[in-house]
Amino acid sequence: MAQQNGSLPALATQPKAIFFTDFDGTITLQDSNDFMTDHLGYGAELRKKGNQDVLFGKRAFRDSFQEMLDSVKTPFDQCVATLLANVQLDPCFAEFFRWSREHNVPVVVLSGGMQPIIRALLAHLVGEEAVQHMQIVSNDVVPRPGKSINEDDGWDIKFHDDSHFGHDKSLEIKPYAALPNRPILFYAGDGVSDLSAAKETDLLFAKAGRDLVTYCEKEKVPFVTFNDFSDIHKIVADVVEGRTTVKEAAKGRL
Repeated sequence: MAQQNGSLPALATQPKAIFFTDFDGTITLQDSNDFMTDHLGYGAELRKKGNQDVLFGKRAFRDSFQEMLDSVKTPFDQCVATLLANVQLDPCFAEFFRWSREHNVPVVVLSGGMQPIIRALLAHLVGEEAVQHMQIVSNDVVPRPGKSINEDDGWDIKFHDDSHFGHDKSLEIKPYAALPNRPILFYAGDGVSDLSAAKETDLLFAKAGRDLVTYCEKEKVPFVTFNDFSDIHKIVADVVEGRTTVKEAAKGRL
């Protein structure tokens, strides 16, 4: 087990369950990358068309996402400032996170977004101390050749891996799923960046009215919808404390 803990940090406390989650549009009410694209880049219409192309298999997420972010020429520090002023936390996440720490349910953030933005928003919204207790696996940001990230058109996304997702979230989950006598695995998400993770956990929470619900129904992936983290909190607590099972909880659209 010690060797497993070295490569699988969420096992360090020998939890009964692990909660994997998307960040943008799941922990937050707004998607930071969508917000930048809509307000600082080429706009919502082209972004939504790209998302639909990914959802129905016409384009790779990595290519669509790269195109989105390439349209944002604003210096990176100004992008972060804009997001801090406009992106809000799910009003029930902080209470869920407090419960998860008290009940030894590690929260692992798997994001298609960029690490500096995620950390800045989480520190702003839930506090720096809380961020220290979250494992965050995401893409990153790098300067363009000959530039600083805080110049006009000075930054670029650095993808986490070489997959057509840019960050294949399933790669983080699969080693846990392959363990004998493993913890219960949950995942929460909302959109096209979550497609790779959708089939990998015991119970999938898909945000009501978002693209992930469409995908799950199209691909016949068991799931349950949520409106905010109070819905997730109740179901996770019921499963962890033995009042229901993951199979019983996967009720689709509620």
